[in-house]
Amino acid sequence: MTLAFVPPETSPATQAPLSDLVARDAREFGVYARTGGWAFGLMVARSVRPGGQGAGETPKVSAKEFAELAGCSPDRVMRYYKAWDRAADDGLVPHFEALAPGQEVELPDADVWLSYYVSRNSATSERGTAITEAAEAEGIRPTKALEVAENPTALRAAILADPSTARAARQALLDRVREDPDLQAELARDVVRTEELKKAVAGENRAADRIDYVRQIAESGQIKTPAGQTVDAPVDLRQEAERHLSLIDELEDDEDTGEWATEAYGAMKSLVVEAVEADPELRVQERRTKFYSSLQKATKVFEELTFDDVQEFVEDDMVQQLEELQQAIATCISALRGTQPGPARAE
Repeated sequence: MTLAFVPPETSPATQAPLSDLVARDAREFGVYARTGGWAFGLMVARSVRPGGQGAGETPKVSAKEFAELAGCSPDRVMRYYKAWDRAADDGLVPHFEALAPGQEVELPDADVWLSYYVSRNSATSERGTAITEAAEAEGIRPTKALEVAENPTALRAAILADPSTARAARQALLDRVREDPDLQAELARDVVRTEELKKAVAGENRAADRIDYVRQIAESGQIKTPAGQTVDAPVDLRQEAERHLSLIDELEDDEDTGEWATEAYGAMKSLVVEAVEADPELRVQERRTKFYSSLQKATKVFEELTFDDVQEFVEDDMVQQLEELQQAIATCISALRGTQPGPARAE
């Protein structure tokens, strides 16, 4: 039988002595966990001489020298330098002149650091400046907005996965598109090329037109008859238009107006027809207008016929249709003349 080797328990007395390197790492980790970037900002603030101070006036070094010693870029050192400078102006930390190399001071909480530190070079560009200003106007930290701007894939993922993010993105695009003609054109092309969007836009346009129809009746007090006449709306019809309009205006922005618009439009159309039929004089005018409209359309169509080269393709059925049309017109003329009152006979 094979026995497994079980190592003896290690007591505190038999543990290896703690490495100074491990202890230093633990202490530095703890400082950073409590203070975040302030710990590194302090290193820069107490070791890099402020602008205007000569090398002989202080043991501090230039940002370039400090960067060479740190093995990083001067730009990175200056970002910490500027963050500390902004915080000093706000009274959170001592100014550079009050600090000496190796000096320790009480540091602000780690979360506050991000309000002052801009970790990206893009923040100093024209684009970064615009993003920073927009972020400040919205009351958020510029670093958050810059991070999103530099990671479009993350933004896309958030929009695809989260409805509230998608709604925020939609509102931002709407705010931007009003002042960006290029973006307007791009979005318009996207709508035209996307079948689902094209149908949705057509539906919204239809709903908007129907709401405008109801609104026009409610606000102007006039209706347009099926034949195209514009007349004063009856009081009860106008009141009904106002009722439907108030219901639509009370809808929330995210509610679908299509169904409400269809109902209101259908109700108004029916009431307009009823109003026309209820007024004998208006009913006669409506029929007269319809007849004239049809007559003018028929005349226009006939006038558009071209007989210059008809001999090249004329067929018997064409001639027959024209003859039938001639007979129909003659019959119509005779009927109309028969309804006209004749001249008064002399007694």
